[in-house]
Amino acid sequence: MKNLGMESASREIRFCQKTIFFLLLLFGISAVCFGGDLKPFTTDGCSSFPDGTPDNRALWVNCCIRHDLSYWKGGTSQERLDADLALQNCVKAVGETEVARLMLAGVRAGGSPYFPTPYRWGYGWPYARGYRTLSTDELVQVQQRLQDLELLLRGVIKELAGEKK
Repeated sequence: MKNLGMESASREIRFCQKTIFFLLLLFGISAVCFGGDLKPFTTDGCSSFPDGTPDNRALWVNCCIRHDLSYWKGGTSQERLDADLALQNCVKAVGETEVARLMLAGVRAGGSPYFPTPYRWGYGWPYARGYRTLSTDELVQVQQRLQDLELLLRGVIKELAGEKK
């Protein structure tokens, strides 16, 4: 009797595993085939990490925003490594070598494109894009979104400059 119960449970587990595998495969294929549109760039500064020190609360936030631009558009695993090393070098350049090491460890551990987080590699694209070279169409989308962002920032800067007069 106990053996029949174990066999039944084992069959149910195998069925669940196969179903999950099939759904993941289907989701992955649809993400690859149907790509999707690039969302507008967003940034939260240094995500779950401080943007600077208690004395200078924005000391390295510009490094994080540049890093976010790379993560937003995504690409290959080498491009991710290059972006992560650029973050480390930028934070080192403001005199924070130990912080730079910690940040590098954090982004290497938590920035995988396979984690369903808002700060994953390629977060501007629909989930499950993974590591891939950007296609010509995707590069056009990146350039268009960057032009839109530039226009937005120019407008904000112009508005802020007008307020100061």
